[in-house]
Amino acid sequence: MKGIIFSEFLEMVESTFGLETVDEIIQNSELASEGAYTQVGTYDFNEMVQLLTNLSKTTKVSAHDLLFSFGHYLFQSLLRIHPEVVSGYKNPLSLLYSIEDHIHVHVKKLYPDAELPTFKILERSENTLSMVYSSSRGLYALAHGLIEKTFEHFDKNVEIDFELLNEQGTEVKFAIVQHG
Repeated sequence: MKGIIFSEFLEMVESTFGLETVDEIIQNSELASEGAYTQVGTYDFNEMVQLLTNLSKTTKVSAHDLLFSFGHYLFQSLLRIHPEVVSGYKNPLSLLYSIEDHIHVHVKKLYPDAELPTFKILERSENTLSMVYSSSRGLYALAHGLIEKTFEHFDKNVEIDFELLNEQGTEVKFAIVQHG
């Protein structure tokens, strides 16, 4: 997993729960990196699992809810760091429709060894989008948060439903309806 995800996660933890919580979750985890991440580095996904698990224990907030919140935070961070990825889009559905063909291509240029989820478009209309998220990591709550924040960025109301296609959450169908 790319270091940018780790560093942004720890920044979110610090801004939401404080530096003491960051220190606590790092100390309670067995991290080969010792909690030091560079944005372009690549780190073991298990480190994120440990950090997330320990954050959930410390804060008494579910890992699902923490990942969803991180999706919101990460969207803003990525927008700040790479505004060119979003600037070419006029609405959120177009952006989401272009994840595989444009956004992930751009990400791969920046981070060639990034392991990205896939988003298979099932159906699209003027105000709806149905797609399947697939990732061996099962971070669909993070994807859900990113999707919701995309609509907030474009000042659009949205209804997002999701259905786990397996127990691990490695394949999830999202049904998105834009209102207004």
